[in-house]
Amino acid sequence: QVQLVESGGGLVQPGGSLRLSCAASGVRFTVYVMGWYRQAPGKQRELVATAISDGSTNYADSVKGRFTISRDNAKNTVYLQMNSLKPEDTAVYFCLLRPFVGGDYWGQGTQVTVSS
Repeated sequence: QVQLVESGGGLVQPGGSLRLSCAASGVRFTVYVMGWYRQAPGKQRELVATAISDGSTNYADSVKGRFTISRDNAKNTVYLQMNSLKPEDTAVYFCLLRPFVGGDYWGQGTQVTVSS
């Protein structure tokens, strides 16, 4: 049974930094994509960043230049370094794991609040 455990969320002032981690356990297949989505109150879940198995990455325009995604394939772990945080980054951040075959797996979410 695949489980994703996120950590690293919290309260930070505007301009500050946080690092999110997501560790996957129970993985018995090759992972295609690991990434992060977020959902703010009253809004739909949206892509933040993804790391593909070929080493490529994708970012939402709103976080380019501020957030960096990285992935440790040996540990099935994905990280999100978030710098220059803004109040509009406030959301619940969800970890995604996508196999080459089959459906997506999601973490339970971690709250990030950017406020002075």
